[in-house]
Amino acid sequence: MRTRLTDLLASKHVLLADGATGTNYFQAGLASGDPPEFWNVDRPDQVKGLHQRFVDAGADIILTNTFGCNPHRLKLHKAQDRTYELAKRAAELARSVADAASRPVVVAGSVGPTGELFEPLGNLTREAALASFTVQLEGLRDGGADVAWIETMSAPEEATCAAEAAISAGLPYVITYSFDTAGRTMMGLLPRATAETVATQVVPPVAVGANCGVGAPDILVSLTQMRDAPFPLVTKGNCGVPQFQGTEAVYSGTPELMAKYARLAIDAGARIIGGCCGTTPAHVAAMRAAIDAHERGEHPTLDSIVAQIGPLTNAPPAESPQRPARRSRR
Repeated sequence: MRTRLTDLLASKHVLLADGATGTNYFQAGLASGDPPEFWNVDRPDQVKGLHQRFVDAGADIILTNTFGCNPHRLKLHKAQDRTYELAKRAAELARSVADAASRPVVVAGSVGPTGELFEPLGNLTREAALASFTVQLEGLRDGGADVAWIETMSAPEEATCAAEAAISAGLPYVITYSFDTAGRTMMGLLPRATAETVATQVVPPVAVGANCGVGAPDILVSLTQMRDAPFPLVTKGNCGVPQFQGTEAVYSGTPELMAKYARLAIDAGARIIGGCCGTTPAHVAAMRAAIDAHERGEHPTLDSIVAQIGPLTNAPPAESPQRPARRSRR
């Protein structure tokens, strides 16, 4: 049952996005260092199976297995010429699961960063970034993606190129940044400046927000600092904080913790809530139950976030989440 993200946002107060891709694939046998995107061709049943488990858990939005599906990342595996093929196939797999669902499910084409730094800090040019994102997004579009999901961004310049490529491909888009460096992105962007990075786009985003980062409490603090953005807000936080057991990263978050995170995210004004690294279908099911049962309450403070789901990994940035709201987002 195909639908647009804007239509689903109009029909439901809060949407549930899915959980992790890579960490769930590791549990299913993906070897460290291998590109998950190869599974779109080599192990399609595993890819479809994870999508199906997230839909069964209640997800309204499923992300394609294409986070690193751009020529710059695939070049590390001598597969840069397969970008379009792998992106299209990933969207087709997610599309088949969404179309078979008994309710509307949005297929979001995951677009992660290139892994390169822009000039003058690195060698990435605007033209190269646009070309890289364009071939990926054309594959996602042709495979049936409903929306481009530009995620884990750090540099506004790179996010802007991805947005322009989405617009060129005729896809609506969402942008989320990762505020993982003392409450900022690696390139220094503060959460409150998120909306400014898309202010000049000819076509505005469907939603903006945060994903990944360093843990559920930290991303909620980032969310509170985006409350004045003129777009629906997204939060897709990691399932706790990773702890290494040998060579394996184990995430500390329980389904109960992620349910609390979902309730706090609603209180903070999020319209789309999901999980990132470490988040399994069991966590998503707990979040679904929490979202369905929760009525939006008082906007959370730093103290209430810490009291309910634990301490921050990083100190909050200069702007405190305890300041009064300038306007309601109810």
